Amino acid sequence: MSYTIRSGDTFSAIAQRLGLDLPALLAANPGIQPEKLQVGQVIHLPPKKTGGSAPPPPPPTGGNPNGPIPGSTGGTPGGGAYVSYSGPASNFPPQSQWASYASLWTANSRLMKFHDSDPEIAHIKSAIETVSRASGVDVRVILCIIVQESGGNVRVPTTNNGVRNPGLMQSHNGAEFNAADPAGSILQMVRDGTTGTRDGDGLKQCFEKQGNWYAAFRMYNSGRVNSGDLNDPVGATGGYVRDAANRLMGHVWAGM
Repeated sequence: MSYTIRSGDTFSAIAQRLGLDLPALLAANPGIQPEKLQVGQVIHLPPKKTGGSAPPPPPPTGGNPNGPIPGSTGGTPGGGAYVSYSGPASNFPPQSQWASYASLWTANSRLMKFHDSDPEIAHIKSAIETVSRASGVDVRVILCIIVQESGGNVRVPTTNNGVRNPGLMQSHNGAEFNAADPAGSILQMVRDGTTGTRDGDGLKQCFEKQGNWYAAFRMYNSGRVNSGDLNDPVGATGGYVRDAANRLMGHVWAGM
């Protein structure tokens, strides 16, 4: 079966609307870049699932500012050495194996102490949890990408390799730290990286386009994805997705 792309369509939205398995939909269209769908483009539809294993977790929704923090319960104790994950997303550890938020926060907040004051670290924690609730993005994803991008350093320099990437999450032309408003600027930096800016996608949009967190990380870092080899830098950082996976597992290594 086939489907013709309409305005506003993403693979995630199509799968949800038609009751399809998102990874199967992506696999049925290997030559199509999810972030470059065009109105009128024809894609292939896989058969609907009729049973078997449970479907993957749904994409982040609009969230609930007063609800529970996504990803804040459950998880493993973490620990262990670095693992050289490679290949497609299916070769990387599933979300059910990620370390708990509590253990990840304990480990990574220690790293933040190299750069940040205790009040600044408290603002980072509050911002992560606030944005996770509002966006529906797993709190562990936000934390680990902050550490991946900046080490949690609120004063991290802005980079510019054709695109201005400021702040804790090196967002797409977003906010920087403002010493006159530390809590507000830290919150905005986390918002920009998670839910995007007017100039570029955040983690949430990358997940909606790619259908899994690991391809979303590659898209966030590179803007493009080789789904068969997520360590392909596509012009950016080769080990980005592998490092992020190790952070989510709570692994420990020199120079992390």
